[in-house]
Amino acid sequence: MGTCILKRWHKFWFTCGLFFCAVAVGYAQSDTLLQQANRQYTLKAYGRAIEIYNQLLDDLPDKLTAEQRTTAQANLAHSYQLAGDLKKAERAYQALTTATELTGNHIESYLHYAQTLAANGKYSESQKQYDRYNKLKEKAVQAESSPFLDPTTGVIGKKTPTRYRLEVLALNTSNAEFSPMYYRDGLVFVSGKKASAAIETAGKGGGGSYLDLFYVQDRQQLKATQLIKADGTVSKPVSTKTRKAQRSGGNSRSRASANDSRTIGGYDGGINISEGLRFSKTVQPFSRSLNSRYHEGPVTFFSDGYQVVFTRNNYDGRRVRQSTEGVTNLKLYTAVQQNGTWINIQELPFNSDDYSVGHPAMSKDDRLLFFASDMPGGVGGTDLYVARNENGQWSKPVNLGKEINTKGNDLFPFIDERGNLYFASDGRKGLGGLDIYYAPLVNGAPVGPVEHLDAPINSDQDDFGMITDGNRKGGYFSTNRQKGNDDIFRFVRESSLYGCRNLTLRFYDEVTKQPIDSVLIDIKARGEGRKDRTVVTKKDGLVQLCLESNNDFIFRASKDSYVTSTVGFSTNSLTDDSPSRLEIALNQPPKIIDTVQYIPLPVNDGWDIVDSQKAKVRGTVMSEKDRKPIEGVTVNLKNDCDGAIRQITTGVDGRYEFELTEGCDYTLSASKERYGTNTNRIKKLTSRATTKVLSADLNMLRVGDIVQLDNIYYDLDKWTIRSDASRELDKLVATMQKYPLLTVELRSHTDSRGDAAYNRYLSAQRANSVVSYLASKGISRKRMVAAGYGESVLLNNCTNEVNCTEAEHQRNRRTEFKVLSIK
Repeated sequence: MGTCILKRWHKFWFTCGLFFCAVAVGYAQSDTLLQQANRQYTLKAYGRAIEIYNQLLDDLPDKLTAEQRTTAQANLAHSYQLAGDLKKAERAYQALTTATELTGNHIESYLHYAQTLAANGKYSESQKQYDRYNKLKEKAVQAESSPFLDPTTGVIGKKTPTRYRLEVLALNTSNAEFSPMYYRDGLVFVSGKKASAAIETAGKGGGGSYLDLFYVQDRQQLKATQLIKADGTVSKPVSTKTRKAQRSGGNSRSRASANDSRTIGGYDGGINISEGLRFSKTVQPFSRSLNSRYHEGPVTFFSDGYQVVFTRNNYDGRRVRQSTEGVTNLKLYTAVQQNGTWINIQELPFNSDDYSVGHPAMSKDDRLLFFASDMPGGVGGTDLYVARNENGQWSKPVNLGKEINTKGNDLFPFIDERGNLYFASDGRKGLGGLDIYYAPLVNGAPVGPVEHLDAPINSDQDDFGMITDGNRKGGYFSTNRQKGNDDIFRFVRESSLYGCRNLTLRFYDEVTKQPIDSVLIDIKARGEGRKDRTVVTKKDGLVQLCLESNNDFIFRASKDSYVTSTVGFSTNSLTDDSPSRLEIALNQPPKIIDTVQYIPLPVNDGWDIVDSQKAKVRGTVMSEKDRKPIEGVTVNLKNDCDGAIRQITTGVDGRYEFELTEGCDYTLSASKERYGTNTNRIKKLTSRATTKVLSADLNMLRVGDIVQLDNIYYDLDKWTIRSDASRELDKLVATMQKYPLLTVELRSHTDSRGDAAYNRYLSAQRANSVVSYLASKGISRKRMVAAGYGESVLLNNCTNEVNCTEAEHQRNRRTEFKVLSIK
């Protein structure tokens, strides 16, 4: 029974999984010596590979072609390097590079030779090999550049590589993290703790040295530790910590604040019911029932998320099984989720003890299962296969053929929602060891050429395990380009795959039909990691955009004194190259004049009894602030039939009364100095009306009035306007529309609990959010001032030193507006 000897853990990616290396490395005796050597090298079993290559080069050099001999020498030198024997690696590279000038994939040996020399302290010699590598690589890249037709100019030229931004995720550790897979809103991936220098044989050891499945519940919340831009520059991501997050990092002055609504749910691995109950871990084991004492590897899920196919050592839950060669191979297993637990683990029918099957990928319709295997009859080391789900039964697997598979290793398949294939291969002309490729498929069969993805997706190291959307706008992949460790990167495409769609937007006034300048347009694109951008219209109301192909966009157009308009646009269904144009009308908010409704007269309303046959309107003029009667208000009633105006001035009781003529509309208005004029319509009274008396109480706003807005709540430590708060704010929008000359101060308050400075900051942000909301409804920002008072204006004595009830604290948590001016 053999063992996988590991001289350097950082090169051990997927023991018993990634390259179908089991805990033993024996293979069928029918393989030739060269095939065995290459297989062991590919499997990262460097100790065994060194033995076989040396045997081959020493005993059978004349049996090899020139290309085979070069490959054997290059792989032998690289094996020494990766196994940590740098002196022997240097001698092997020296013999390789002096024999002939290397070409093709062998150019990488110059780079490896330079690295080895540098590690041995021979820096000047190392620089020579670096220069040699760079010159040959540049020449190879230029030779590979193919002509293309520029979709915007129609000129044939060299294709511009697609630009990607890479994000090194914070979930990565010094151990191996690789093979991500989408699961609901999260990400499932493979990770293993750092092992000792040797992995013990099957049935021994295990525990922390084995690979397991891990889970991030919300992948959109994954943080990045590094950003690698399309031009290759590396930077740190901009910190988005809130003030509260900074406080929680160790500020002894801070404490939990009650100035928020309690919210169940959040992302930190637990249920958040206050600021003090947050968990810090975002990565958790995916399933105790799936993770075993042996290796678990890449997974895929059925579309409903309740059935999984996963890779595992040949282990049935009780014991490990081995091939006739003493190899513990890989197998594929299924499980179903029930009540949150994965149960009913079963083998797939095409597994075998004598070869490996792993790396599953399910099509969107659950009909096709792709996987990698080294079963007999393949094209190369490991090939890609597809099996069909026919009435709940899996068909015999079919090799994807030489269009996809090579003489090397082809593995890590992924199927996007359009049914196309992404996979990794070391058998093609790429940039490094394993590179990522794309192939269009129809019903599981290749229908077009295989495409090598541009750098920086691929690198001079190993890149594999890619997952993405149907348009390759963003996604995740595995790479060992940083310090030799397998890490998971997120990528975001920053240029079009096929050119862009020219779109002209024109904004105009709905009433005047005139163009509107200085319209601010926020553009949001769908997809992971897509950045928002903002453009502004010119005097002609026009703005021209070049939009990414195969994407959906939202345009949010705003201008002071206009109602914010939101328009969607998609380039997904556009197949022609013609430019597009959108004409978008913006509206100014209407001036609201309330219409008084006829209602039955109260029995005892304190008024004199009237003749019910005479039509009348009467009511009380009151303060909007405290509902108290206002004396000295001039109330006018204009008959819209003949223009006649009658007038009355209220007494201390604030009452007024007018007789009405049936069949005429009226305009009723109440005015007083320093108060806003309240204007209302009275629809004509018909002869058939059963109610002849109209009750119309009038509320008036006065300069200096402070009016509280009820039911304005916010989520924990946030200032985004919630849907329940927006309903209340719409009432204020109506008030601002009713009084076009009204200017207000929007005031937000907290209670005394929590840090005073932070409470002021939080309340200011919330006041700004209210102003922005009203502005989106067409209320001019010139009419509003945002003010955050924090805990400085309490309505009671509930200061820090006073023990108050929750209801008393609630009184202080409020949003209100103050009338600054009105007419």
